[in-house]
Amino acid sequence: MAFTSTPRGARLARLLVAHCLDSWGHPYDGGVNETLALIAAGLCANAVRHGLVPGRDLRVRLVAEESGGRLRLEVSDTRAERRPAVVAPDLEAESGRGLLLVTALADVWGVTGRRLGPGKTVWAAVKAPRASEAGQGQRRYS
Repeated sequence: MAFTSTPRGARLARLLVAHCLDSWGHPYDGGVNETLALIAAGLCANAVRHGLVPGRDLRVRLVAEESGGRLRLEVSDTRAERRPAVVAPDLEAESGRGLLLVTALADVWGVTGRRLGPGKTVWAAVKAPRASEAGQGQRRYS
């Protein structure tokens, strides 16, 4: 799903990830949903701040990996040359902790080239118990 590369677009992406997870049987107040919503917030905020190319959207994709029992969140932008790096910010800084949070919360994360077009995809995966039966429908959101 495409979102504008704005703070509002990043917020909407996070909310839609949480909604999708809830529909898959991972409730809003559950650990999996809360963890992936925080990861989505960090990755989308980084895409807006560091991956912005005027007129280009960020893309979000959420996939349930059948092998390994993980949920994988992918956030793509069009700035291939701006690769993310985990850097400890100054203690007084009001930003700069997004990838620190992703590193702490995700089981694994990384960066790949964007599948469709120029840019990069930053992804994170979280182990997730089998969702409730209510959420056994489609297991891919993009």
